[in-house]
Amino acid sequence: MSAKETAPNQDSCPHVAVTYQHCDHVEGPFFHGTRAALQVGAELVPGHGSNFQEGRVSNNIYFTALVDTAAWGAELATAPAGSEERGRIYVVQPLGPFEDDPNVTDKRFPGNPTRSYRTRHPLRVVGEVDGWEGHDREVLRGMLDRLALLREQGRDVIED
Repeated sequence: MSAKETAPNQDSCPHVAVTYQHCDHVEGPFFHGTRAALQVGAELVPGHGSNFQEGRVSNNIYFTALVDTAAWGAELATAPAGSEERGRIYVVQPLGPFEDDPNVTDKRFPGNPTRSYRTRHPLRVVGEVDGWEGHDREVLRGMLDRLALLREQGRDVIED
């Protein structure tokens, strides 16, 4: 799969809010981008350090139904750490209910076109996406610069 996949046309498919009580209508496959090397069968659980804010422990595990969104996760998890690796993308299975990621849904991307979700329950690794295409170096640098600016302005708030 390519990291260049796009979200479905939101005009023809209106967004139905995804909540812990109403998430069964969301179909996978689901993906998680990270810098961690994991094995099939491993479980991702909340309570680990955030890749995006120094010293922050994440109460949720974030995942998506789009390879492109997972590519951002993988790239942004490795780049700030100074790693030359681009990260990894895993195919994951949620082991409990989940909800729209409030950090992007209706705050930055109305209707959740990034198909981003979060859960306080484990995600089981069921495979790895090989050969995914990352973003151009300039595009990644632009995203990192934008995140640095938000951090500098105190606007890099993560609702967790």
